[in-house]
Formats: sequence, structure tokens, C-alpha cells
Amino acid sequence: MKLRPALASGLTAFAVAWAAGAWLLWRSTVPGNLKPPHVEPARFFSAHELARTSSYDRFLRVDELLSLVALLAALAVFAWKGRGFTRESAAGRVGTGMLLGMLAFAVVWIAQLPFGLAELWWERRHGASREGYVPWAIADWLQLGSTFLFVCLAIVIVMGLANVLGRRWWIVGGPAFVGIAILFAFLQPYLVVGSSRPVREPWLKQTIGRLERKEGISGTPVHVLKVSKDTDEVNAFATGLGPSRSVFLYDTFLSPSYTHRQVAVVLAHEFGHLRRDHIWKGLAWYALFAIPGAFLVTRAVRRHGGLTDPAAIPLALFVLVLLQTLAMPVQNVISRRLESEADWQALQATRDPAAALGLFRKFSTSDLEQPRPPTWAYLLFEDHPTIVQRLAMVEAWKGRATARARAAARTPAGS
Repeated sequence: MKLRPALASGLTAFAVAWAAGAWLLWRSTVPGNLKPPHVEPARFFSAHELARTSSYDRFLRVDELLSLVALLAALAVFAWKGRGFTRESAAGRVGTGMLLGMLAFAVVWIAQLPFGLAELWWERRHGASREGYVPWAIADWLQLGSTFLFVCLAIVIVMGLANVLGRRWWIVGGPAFVGIAILFAFLQPYLVVGSSRPVREPWLKQTIGRLERKEGISGTPVHVLKVSKDTDEVNAFATGLGPSRSVFLYDTFLSPSYTHRQVAVVLAHEFGHLRRDHIWKGLAWYALFAIPGAFLVTRAVRRHGGLTDPAAIPLALFVLVLLQTLAMPVQNVISRRLESEADWQALQATRDPAAALGLFRKFSTSDLEQPRPPTWAYLLFEDHPTIVQRLAMVEAWKGRATARARAAARTPAGS
């Protein structure tokens, strides 16, 4: 009973610190008084285009939702039945915990495999992917292997710290996982660069140099990812920390379908992520969720032997994934805010709203992205602003630029 006031005081202090951190991270360079106009999809897209993207996107969203339900159901069953495997293991306490982690992700892979195959079938049917089923299954298994290695490392850390610190392991364990996330963010460019080539196009080199100077991030490596043999979809991303900061551009952007000015908007967007330290901000948001998440997992398994007991690992994994699922709408809100800031930064750097409008319209036709998805899909799965929202931001930027130009024209020279 004596610990409860101390625990309450500690949680209150943490909540205040959490709120202060969230407030600092939530601040954005997008003008607070920006009022994007209402944009109807029919203004930019034909009825045929809207029907096609709606049909394509609806199948993928339902498939993704069913996959998420299957994931939670598989882990729930494993949490219920997984304790029985501990009686048959002679691998020791930590070894048994790692074995249970391996079994959990094997169960997850089997449960989600049909939905992944259905997604690939749908993409192939619509020409969005040319990847074969066997190569996809192998790549998916290899990805699971990397996830398993991370889970094994996490289990070793959690059980080791729990053995020393008991239920307070999360005080050290939460920051430890943040440290691992920082290390992975630093290393990620080196893991991807093998599938890319250097920039060879003179016009692209000139565009990169101009935008780097404009956004104050000179010397940032840009790599072209070779994906055109598998897909026509376009994408780009910024990654890395400090000396590893890099930008990767899909080679599908270099097709005649996209103008040089539109590619410049894409690059300015990615440079905007780096200019505004969005990777560091993402890691800080991860810390704000990871530390209380570790506490909640500890509380959930305290009556099942705690995290020193490998029999609690199946339940801990289920609770962890459940918390991540519940946090998805909030994480998507955060991600959309960062992406909106990068869009604004791109408009400020390129000052080319016509290219931005054309680019966002093509996202719908090339990737079959629905301009205005259903609300449930938007809240649960959309980590970027919708096409309609991005078009509205461009319209708002144009309006502000026009107003400034008119105000400047009315101002007498020399005043």
C-alpha cells in the first residue's frame, strides 16, 4: 500500500513529461492559419478513374483488415496455448523464451500468408506488380527471419533485465529499445543501398544540387532504387541519421510519365523530411509510445509469472501487438502531420504548384491510390495525407502566393 502514492506520483510526473514532449514534437512549420479549400475528387479525376481506384483500393483495404484480424487471432490463440510448450523445452529460461518467440512468428507468418498472396494476386491482376509468387514468398520469409532476430534480441533484453530489476525492467528496457531503433535508423541506408544505383542523369544531378542548396542539406547522397522490373508503382523515402542520411528514389519516377519538375517536387519532399529532422522526430515519438508500452506489457503479464518466466512470453507478444494495433490511428495522425510538413516544404522549395498538382494526380493513376478513401480505412491505415488533402494544400499554397504577389504589387516602390 505504501508504494501506491509513490507510483501515482511517478505516473503523474511521467504523464506531464509525456504531454510536454508530445507538444514539442507536434509543432509544425505548416502555417497554423492555413485553411485548405474543400476539394471534390471529381474536379481532378474522371468518373472512370474514381471507380477504378475505389474498386482496387477497396479489395486491398479489406484484405489488410482481415490480415490484421488474423494476426491478432493467431497471437491470441498462441497466448492461450503457448504456455504448454514450456514444459517440453529443455533450452533453459531465456532459450525457451526465444523458442516461443520463433514459434509465435511462424504462426503469424502462416496466418497472414493467404492475405499476402491475395494482395499480390490483386496487384498482378491490375498491373501494379510483376513479382512472382515464389520470389515473393521467399522474400516474405526472409523478412520474417529478420523480424525473428529482432524479437529474439528483444526477448533476451527483456528477460535479462526482468531477472535483475523485476517488474521495473521497463525503466531501463524502454530506453534500450529506443537505442536499438536509433541504431537501426542509422544502419538502414546501408541495408538498402545494394539494390540501388548512383544518379547518372545530368538533369537529375542538377536538380538535386539546386534543391540541396535551397533546403540547406548539401551533400546528401541520393540513390536510385531499381524496382521497375517488378512494379510500375512510384515511391521515394528519406532515411538514415547523421552521416548515413540518404534519399532513395524509385527508378519508376524516371520514366517518361513523370516530368523533371514533378521529380523535383518528390526530391524536395524527401529533402524536407531531412531538413526538418523528421527521422529524429519519428524516433522521439517512438520513445513516447515504447516506454509506456513496455510498462503496460509488464502489468499485463504480472499474474502469469512476469517476464522472468518464459511462459509469459506468448501473452506478452499478444499484448504488445494489440497495443500497437490500438495505437495505429494515433501513429497515423502523427505520420500524416510530418508528411504534410514535407509537402509544404517541397512547395516552398520548388514554388511549382502546377508540378505538385500533376504529381499528386498521377499518384492516383500510377499507384491506383484512391483520392478519398473511406473514413475507417483512412483512420486505420493511411499514414500519408490523402490525394485530395494534398491537392487542397497545393491550392492553399497557391492562394497565399497570389495574395502575397497582389500585396507586393500594391506596395509603392521604395516604401
